[in-house]
Amino acid sequence: MSNLSVHEYGRSGSDTTVVLLSSIATTHEAWAQQIPALEEDYRVITVDHRGHGGSEVAKVEPGSSTVQLLCDDLLHALDSAGVNRFAVVGLSLGGVLAQWLAANSGRVEKAVFASTATYLGGEERWSERTRTAREQGLDAMADGFLENWFTEGFRAGQPDRVASVREMIAGVDPEGYAQNGDALAEWDFVGELGKITCPVLTIAGAQDPSTTPAELAAIASGVAGPAESVVIDPGSHQVAIENPAEFNAALTRFLRS
Repeated sequence: MSNLSVHEYGRSGSDTTVVLLSSIATTHEAWAQQIPALEEDYRVITVDHRGHGGSEVAKVEPGSSTVQLLCDDLLHALDSAGVNRFAVVGLSLGGVLAQWLAANSGRVEKAVFASTATYLGGEERWSERTRTAREQGLDAMADGFLENWFTEGFRAGQPDRVASVREMIAGVDPEGYAQNGDALAEWDFVGELGKITCPVLTIAGAQDPSTTPAELAAIASGVAGPAESVVIDPGSHQVAIENPAEFNAALTRFLRS
């Protein structure tokens, strides 16, 4: 088990707690533009992944991490913060964890799955990434992430914001990244979506090359509960950072519904 770093904002006495889970290679700071839109109405919790932000790296064998183990860590962190039932908003890796939690924990009231999928390429995609992280560190991978995460127009027009994300990536512990990548290598959830019965919103970036709008729509059509899909344009994989106004509008409308 790894002790995870929890950050709390907003109304501690609110009836609804919103848990925000970011992508691999980012920290709670990725939600900087969502927290102001939520904290007046909700108790808001962000949790950093293993080796990300202030969270510890687990003492485990390489290749042994699973999504269920990551979620066990996450639920332990939420228990420590006094969080029982909650709405979950997950992007990329965070969306994977959110899917598992919505299907299996019995504690999710509403779920938002953004820039994620039921399958993320398996061992073939992730073994090279985890090996590179362990051997060379995250700085060697950062430019590739940024090209995939943001549209060309955003990278050209918002260089300071892109540079701050690059700094966030470089600060992630390589083993922490790799442990989360090991879990994503075994992720295949398409047959489990029917276990999700809570209301669901999926959010896709129109220009996202890695988790396309079609993949997010497939999640919405596969869950058992009520679901809707939103496509945000412009937007690539880090759609909450690139187009926060449209992301926040969709998110707050869904949470209030």
